[in-house]
Amino acid sequence: MQLSEEKVFKDPVHRYVHVRDLLIWDLIGTKEFQRLRRVRQLGTSYLTFHGAEHSRFNHSLGVYEIIRRIIDRFEGYENWNRNERLLCLAAALLHDVGHGPFSHSFEKVFSLDHEEWTRKIILGNTQVHEVLQRVSADFPEKVADVINKTYENKLVVSLISSQIDADRMDYLQRDAYYTGVSYGHFDMERILRVMRPTEEQAVIKKTGMHAVEDYIMSRYQMYWQVYFHPVTRSAEVILTKIFKRVKELYKTGYSFLYEPIHFYAFFEEDVSLQDYLRLDESIVLFYFQMWQEEKDEILRDLCQRFMNRKLFKYAEFNPINLAQWEELKNLFRVAGLNTDYYLVMDSSSDLPYDFYRPGEEGERVPIYLSMPNGELRELSRESEIVESISGKTRTDHKLYFPEDKINELPDDSQVKRRIMEILQG
Repeated sequence: MQLSEEKVFKDPVHRYVHVRDLLIWDLIGTKEFQRLRRVRQLGTSYLTFHGAEHSRFNHSLGVYEIIRRIIDRFEGYENWNRNERLLCLAAALLHDVGHGPFSHSFEKVFSLDHEEWTRKIILGNTQVHEVLQRVSADFPEKVADVINKTYENKLVVSLISSQIDADRMDYLQRDAYYTGVSYGHFDMERILRVMRPTEEQAVIKKTGMHAVEDYIMSRYQMYWQVYFHPVTRSAEVILTKIFKRVKELYKTGYSFLYEPIHFYAFFEEDVSLQDYLRLDESIVLFYFQMWQEEKDEILRDLCQRFMNRKLFKYAEFNPINLAQWEELKNLFRVAGLNTDYYLVMDSSSDLPYDFYRPGEEGERVPIYLSMPNGELRELSRESEIVESISGKTRTDHKLYFPEDKINELPDDSQVKRRIMEILQG
């Protein structure tokens, strides 16, 4: 069913987001989708790039808008089934609805998976489910299958999840815009114009290859300049350690000045959908604010660091050097620093583009170019730029520590001197 009048959202990246379908308008209005306004798209990156305050809500609208433009262009092509239109739009809008506060750090500590929670929200006792069911009884299941990459029509899945999909095309541009960097920009309009539907996936006309090269390189740069920025990683390390400390204190019967009631279900590993949906970043930050006055010295210190941006410093470190790692841990213990919280090795790795590797776990469907003669050619076989980074995982290791606490040690301390020797390489 169509709205009597098209609704329009102003958007800094796409200029406008157009909504014509009652289903999409009603989904946007659900409390589960509105919750995404209170979950940042880039987690702790706002502590590095002060403009990065944008939410999962506006990213989700952006992905929906890109999908809407793609399928408008697909009209009339033989491999495009118009009956899949609403399914694509709903899946695009809801693909991130299961994200928790500070998503990946939160997931790591409590062994959660946002994709699993997305499915629960779509299929559970929620307003989202109620709206989806108005289309048909099996429609919620179909939407969940598209997001879970198990839906039978692989073309539909590829639009939302592949090596060139609406999700990535939105977050690269949106994250570049809000962080103020220039790396994430590429000619999306050109890519959309040369995108064609096939039975298995969307492919790109050969004439659009340079726009796709630009997109791949944008992604490569954004990961190393923004997503894996060492200051952001430092904030994530502290965030993770706060959750870990609170969980540990709870398990040992510690008496909190301000009880973490919103986290009880997570500590007990018995989380209901209602428990999950109650949590957002405003709730988490409220607790961090209160815990700055806790009796426990470690929790108090970590929360003060996070809230006031007194982050850990970092140093390059090779994890292969186990003897030095053990020595450093012993030195920290002698200095009175708990190595579970104040000495952290963190690694980041990214595979910017991968060609087809049959049978490999988590195999990636490559990007195909449609040649003038109708043949499909895998991107890295035609592009020297993409070939140069294909299948190559880049990994970076850093050590995070509280420099201020090291500096507080006496200047003539052998422990301090040795710690600094190791950290400075």
